[in-house]
Amino acid sequence: MFLISVSAAHLLRLYERFQFLDKDNRGHLRPEDFEAVLELSENPIGDRIVEAFFKPGQETVDFPSFVRVLAHFRPTEKNRNRDKGQPDPANSRTRKLKFAFRLYDRDRDGKISRAELLQVLREMLGMQVTEEQLQSIAERAIQEADLDKDGAISFDEFRKVGPLELGSAFILLTVRHLNDEVSSLSYWRSG
Repeated sequence: MFLISVSAAHLLRLYERFQFLDKDNRGHLRPEDFEAVLELSENPIGDRIVEAFFKPGQETVDFPSFVRVLAHFRPTEKNRNRDKGQPDPANSRTRKLKFAFRLYDRDRDGKISRAELLQVLREMLGMQVTEEQLQSIAERAIQEADLDKDGAISFDEFRKVGPLELGSAFILLTVRHLNDEVSSLSYWRSG
């Protein structure tokens, strides 16, 4: 269970967005329902963002699950006290990092391999850079983040090094794309 702090007005806007996507009034969304979000269809990693709403083997997402996924994009609450034993809120730094990590870890083995990283880079950058440049970016990211030198980035390494300290464009691009797409999808705003 994720702890989510959201106003009634925010919840209403999210429900309206959910209903807009649920054109057939089924009470749940399927991956194809997200095609109505233009920004996701234009985003090179839009399919990965949509996949984040669905657990493996799950074909639909209900409103509470929709809200839980979108909560990862709420600003992190500073100075929030929580009881020991309580789970981190969905918008905590750790949960946000796990969410971003899963966008890269396609095979869900707990590591971002060089091949997975290259696949994301190709999707995000396409023809904007050469294959040689993509290889260089991936290699540099692995070298900087792979603290145990196993040739891949584990979540702990991802978290310890920090996405912004990797010095590589791949995470910065993801954050930029996610912020653009999710803001149009969710209508999350502070206030």
